[in-house]
Amino acid sequence: MASKAPKKANLLDHHSIKHILDESVSEVVTTRGYVEDVRLSNVRLFIGAIIIVIALFAQFYKKKFPENKDFLIACIALYVIFNGLLQLIIYTKEKNAILFTYPPVGSFTSTGLVVSSKLPRFSDMYTLTIASADPKSISANEPVHLTKSVTQWFTKDGILVEGLFWKDVEALIVQYTKEPKKSK
Repeated sequence: MASKAPKKANLLDHHSIKHILDESVSEVVTTRGYVEDVRLSNVRLFIGAIIIVIALFAQFYKKKFPENKDFLIACIALYVIFNGLLQLIIYTKEKNAILFTYPPVGSFTSTGLVVSSKLPRFSDMYTLTIASADPKSISANEPVHLTKSVTQWFTKDGILVEGLFWKDVEALIVQYTKEPKKSK
């Protein structure tokens, strides 16, 4: 059995650190029986494809510029509308989310998880949040947070100590699932 290569980050690049931590969080959550919900990603890809088709129509329309002015204006308007819709979805639905899940199979809960994270620039404090995918659901728990310095999980060479990190993330998942339901 081959051993898994250690995850290494450039400790001077907070994007690299956050990327490795976010990937590891996704692994932990999916190994706990939560299946990733990719519907929102599919919607974003579909809207992006529509935007590309609009741009291609504008570029390769059979009439040349002075004659296709009205068509170009319509394409530009549609391009702006669909880009605005895409940004609205990202801003309102995704926020800092790194993973959306379905409820675990065989679970009594009717809502999955939204896992989000933050690592502010020039800070070593990583914040991980687990919340309900549908906060208005009766089976939704209160969100739980974990804020810790990334220095707790990385060696001085930038290698992620996965055992420690997994333990912290699993404890947060347990805390979320044990959390009493919120009162209405």
